[in-house]
Amino acid sequence: MPDPDTAAQAAQVWRGLLALVHERHDRRKEVCEALDMSFVRVKALRRIAVEPMTMRELAARLQTDAPYTTLVVDDLERRGLLRREPHPADRRAKLVTATDLGRAEAARAEQILAQPPPQMLALDPADLATLGRIVTKLATD
Repeated sequence: MPDPDTAAQAAQVWRGLLALVHERHDRRKEVCEALDMSFVRVKALRRIAVEPMTMRELAARLQTDAPYTTLVVDDLERRGLLRREPHPADRRAKLVTATDLGRAEAARAEQILAQPPPQMLALDPADLATLGRIVTKLATD
């Protein structure tokens, strides 16, 4: 358990990171407008573009219930971004797969979401390297 001063400092840094990502440079609105869909649809498309999965797997990854996941997939399928196919190993399941258009739109979403804020691009290279090491450490511990 960290000492109270360290815990307070960590909480302050965490609030700053949250504000930076979710308030000052939130790319979710930008990607939703660019793709003309809700963020949960963007998330579904991005996950399926990486690898086909069943509806059950998708619902688990999105942390949504089955009926809502079906609505999301129905909409993305209507847009020509996904298709349902028979699962090769389970006749009872359908595999949801991205179309070429779906993979292209997922790549466009990734490009928008990965765009760093101008302040990060303006960092001194040594500071950016330090930040990169810290983020990598936080992501792997």
